[in-house]
Amino acid sequence: MAFFPRSQARSALGTVRAAFLGPQLAAFLPALMLGAYWFGGEGVLLTTAVIVPALMAFFGLVARPDRPGGRDSVTGLPGRDRLVHQLEPEAGDPPGEGSYARIPIVIEIDNFARLSSQYGPSGAETILRETGERLRATLRGSDLVASLGAGRFGLALEKTPRVDLETMIQLSSRMQTALEAPISLGGVRVLTTACVGFALPGRVQEHSGEAYLAAAESALVEAQASGPGSVRAFTRTMQPRVAVPDNLGKDVVAALESGQIRPWFQPQISTDSGALTGFEALARWIHPDKGMIAPGAFLPAIARAGLFERLGEVMLFHALSALREWDRAGLEVPTIAVNFSPDELRNPKLYDKVRWELDRFGLAPARLTIEVLEDVVARSDDDMTTRNIAALSKLGCPIDLDDFGTGHASISNIRRFDVTRIKIDRSFITHVDTDRDQQNMVAAILTMAERLNLQTLGEGVESHGEHAMLAQLGCGHVQGYSIAKPMPFEDTAAWIATHRHKLAETPRIPRKTG
Repeated sequence: MAFFPRSQARSALGTVRAAFLGPQLAAFLPALMLGAYWFGGEGVLLTTAVIVPALMAFFGLVARPDRPGGRDSVTGLPGRDRLVHQLEPEAGDPPGEGSYARIPIVIEIDNFARLSSQYGPSGAETILRETGERLRATLRGSDLVASLGAGRFGLALEKTPRVDLETMIQLSSRMQTALEAPISLGGVRVLTTACVGFALPGRVQEHSGEAYLAAAESALVEAQASGPGSVRAFTRTMQPRVAVPDNLGKDVVAALESGQIRPWFQPQISTDSGALTGFEALARWIHPDKGMIAPGAFLPAIARAGLFERLGEVMLFHALSALREWDRAGLEVPTIAVNFSPDELRNPKLYDKVRWELDRFGLAPARLTIEVLEDVVARSDDDMTTRNIAALSKLGCPIDLDDFGTGHASISNIRRFDVTRIKIDRSFITHVDTDRDQQNMVAAILTMAERLNLQTLGEGVESHGEHAMLAQLGCGHVQGYSIAKPMPFEDTAAWIATHRHKLAETPRIPRKTG
């Protein structure tokens, strides 16, 4: 007589259970209630109506959405509950760094929100599915890959002896390399990078699945703060992960009025001379209890609360204040770039507001660069938006076309809005030093810009190789983590002074000829 292995027996029982005792059992409840009333009257009906659902709930006959086996509808991967369940230490597990404990890893696609906006829901789903498949192909069959939503994946490595820091770094690098291969979206090649955070169980104070996962997420936050494509291991000195509530409406209003949300500044430099050519003001929220809250977490709350115009007022005020303070300190900062949302650009009073603020701070219009998303210019059917951008340009404010290459703005619109500079989107900059197709794409954009007499800036420059290649191709300005991370105003003076000293020692990068 043949016997099935225990795992196959469990699988067979699970199939039978799903077939006969799943949610479809509820379809028979009306017939059951009718039969109870027919044979026993109202008393039996009431008793049945109370007892049957209670018994079903007690024995778990109806599937629950939060069961560990629940799967993500896009990737088909299990969710967070299953991952936490998998990471739970078993009785007798010694939680040392080299023990047989499971290792938690969290990996997140860099700038996934922007990719979703750029390529739409179907494109985002393709990226997620491809990423999940590549992660599974990189790991062993016994390792678990789970979907944590919003471009984030969680991994539980099966128990392995003698796992150390170096082994985990090598594995993280191998996964990043697998994710860097181009993804095809309707003939368009999309290049992605990812940050990785992991935790060796022996470094986590509390030994539970949730604690291990939280530690890996804390390491991921540290990695993301260091720039795209970074890897970090959890240490006991890291701040524990704090979940950001979905409903931040009231908190956002209070944060705007109390000064918790204000600009941080990222420098832009010339590829020819290395000189500072300006700063971009980027919104940051420093919460008194939660610390830094990422823009991707609070900007949707800003949108839901209809507060983009108020945010714009706060950003403009602090940006111009910073420019005035740099002038008073004798620091040469030619311009400050401020993003203007579609809501602001539709405001009939925007031109008067900007002109009044410039007069108030005693600044020439040429010192304030207006950043407009390429999508806004591409969808230029709004007369008020068109009027405002044209009026600000005529006032003397330079116009930067942000995220160029993602919004399909026509050349006629670029000329009509009197755009001064195009900011080449990071999706074209990533791996431009090693990917020939990326180089050809950027070269084509730069050639067009030169013919239209437009300045150019490469944004999201994350490595010295990308910086050098952009300089050789003829891109005029660069901005990104390879130059500096966004910083609070208090740190800008020291950075400017340090950058000045470095300029004398920095060799000039020759431009590409011929």
